Amino acid sequence: MLKVTVDLHPGGASEFRRTLATMTVSNVTELSDLSDYEITATEAASVLTGEPAKMFWFRLRRHHRRQSVWKLIAAAIAGLDDAKCAKL
Repeated sequence: MLKVTVDLHPGGASEFRRTLATMTVSNVTELSDLSDYEITATEAASVLTGEPAKMFWFRLRRHHRRQSVWKLIAAAIAGLDDAKCAKL
C-alpha cells in the first residue's frame, strides 16, 4: 500500500503544519503486471474555498505496474475526477 500525504507548511514553518489531503493506493490483484488498485482519498475542509471535508473512493483498473511510482500516483489523482465522493 502507498500512502500520500499533502501537508501545508505556511511560510515554511513546520510548527504550523496541517494536513490538507491524504490518499491510499492498495494493489488488489496480487501484483500482476496489469494491476487493479483501490484508491481512497480524503480532503480537509477549506476555509478559503468554503468546501467541506470530503472522502473519495474508486478502483483504478489495469494499470501497468512496472512503471515509475509517479505514474501510479498521477493515474490515481486523475481518477479523482470521476470518483464517488461523500462529504464528511
